[in-house]
Amino acid sequence: MKIWIDRPFGDIAIGDHEAIGPSEDDLRLADAVVVGGADWDGPMMDRVPNLRVIARTGIGVDAVDLAAASERGIAVTNTPEGPTVSTAEHAIALMFASGKELVRQQGRLRKQTGDYARLNTAIEFDGLTLGLLAYGRIARRVARIATAVGMKVIAHDPFVMEGDLADDPAKPELVSFDDLCARSDILSLHAPLAADTAQIFNAEAFARCKRGVVFINASRGGLVDHQALLEALHTGQVSNAGLDVTDPEPLPAEHPLLNRDDVIITPHTASSTTVGRKRMLDMALEQVLQVFAGEHPSDLVNTDLMNPGWNDLEA
Repeated sequence: MKIWIDRPFGDIAIGDHEAIGPSEDDLRLADAVVVGGADWDGPMMDRVPNLRVIARTGIGVDAVDLAAASERGIAVTNTPEGPTVSTAEHAIALMFASGKELVRQQGRLRKQTGDYARLNTAIEFDGLTLGLLAYGRIARRVARIATAVGMKVIAHDPFVMEGDLADDPAKPELVSFDDLCARSDILSLHAPLAADTAQIFNAEAFARCKRGVVFINASRGGLVDHQALLEALHTGQVSNAGLDVTDPEPLPAEHPLLNRDDVIITPHTASSTTVGRKRMLDMALEQVLQVFAGEHPSDLVNTDLMNPGWNDLEA
């Protein structure tokens, strides 16, 4: 079996199978693909006639047409544990860089403006309230780090109940979306992109927020109306923003968010530490090998495939 990988991969353990790629010339030969955030719709899948698995190196699968994959008997998998540590650390880094106004302070120093201490309006995190939109793996790790520096944590996630938090060291208070906006000194987004979360942070949501909130997004750019974010920054409703994700990605060089000293933006690299990339690749390959072995992969996303015979190699 041939596994096409969309990035240089070095030495990997895949048994008797062959790793190919990242040249697209090899793609049509693949029995499985290991991919990042590229779009995979039906026509793209049809370019790979023997395709059995699309293994996503990460959590989100919004770029994959799951219905089209299921129609073609293609398993779609992800690596939900893979990006947790690196992404949580990056969200915390954005939080501190934004709250401490590092970009703005560096700009003043470069311009030799003087009067640095008086102009500094950075915040102290101890005692502040961190609000988390969604409370999955990454958000839970962010919460643990935040509580270690003395922050109170609240979270909005309709899929999490109080009973789910019994063993959670952060023990966040679960709140409504309106309360999340109104009470948070720092807001950090960790929700998937779906129909009910697209641009959930729009002008109305920003207007509900505590004035001067620090806004962090290391999840999906489509959660945010960027024009509304710009307006909130302009009025001071949002004091500073730290973004690892945008819509579109990457932002064009002339985009106004890139030219503000109250915004820090990284190019969707939160999970892409050296260790994180290796972990996600290994986990994605594990899913592929499970399918090749005739098993249901442990992190199958399009679970409607789970019926007898779908993974019959002789079919």
